[in-house]
Amino acid sequence: MRFRLLHRRLTISAPRMAVRSALPWPFRWALVAIVLGFCAAIGLWAFEFGKDIAGIDGGRTEEVAQLRAELGTARQQLSAMKDERDKAQSVANTSSTLLTAEKAAQERLSAQNKQLEIENRSLRDDLGFFEKLIPTGGGESLAIRGLQAELQDGRQLKWQVLVIQPVKNAPEFNGRLELSFTGLQGGKPWSAPLPSGPQSLKFRQYGRAEGVFELPPQTVVKGISAKVMDGAVTKAVQSIKL
Repeated sequence: MRFRLLHRRLTISAPRMAVRSALPWPFRWALVAIVLGFCAAIGLWAFEFGKDIAGIDGGRTEEVAQLRAELGTARQQLSAMKDERDKAQSVANTSSTLLTAEKAAQERLSAQNKQLEIENRSLRDDLGFFEKLIPTGGGESLAIRGLQAELQDGRQLKWQVLVIQPVKNAPEFNGRLELSFTGLQGGKPWSAPLPSGPQSLKFRQYGRAEGVFELPPQTVVKGISAKVMDGAVTKAVQSIKL
């Protein structure tokens, strides 16, 4: 009999059981209200705590206003500093432009100075050249003055000849200038005229001729001879040694 009762209780054929709360509903609503109130208190406390952290509560209004005023002042100072920076940058750009212009002016002055030195040297050469026009006495009607030669770069011989008529109201001379070069080539005697042949001379008081003679390889020039011809007549001769 006991086995049957136990079997009936443990199987689905056992009678249904209902579990009911011991608290009546007014107490349950009160408990819910207490929980909700506690949650609201926590939320309000968190809100106030956040306001304290952010510094925007009613007690810190003056501090916030002061911070805003300081922020406005800092912005004004920043704007003033930007203006000063822009002015300084403008002055720096102007200074750079002035320095560039001054450098360019100095370079132009240096180039002009070099050009003046070259012109001064040329004028000194011309002065020495024209000093040779002064007659040295005698009754010569035509003379060679200033036969010069200078070796350049080891292969070029720059030469210059001045021919004058040391008389007043001299008639126009129309002739030619012949040059010959002498020296050694490969250790043997060597001589050569101008490659282009005699140069024409046409002047009244003085005439100047110049040019560059290309030396053959292994050639050493020892002397130069200049001859002024009027047709078949030799009017003047001059030779120099180098």
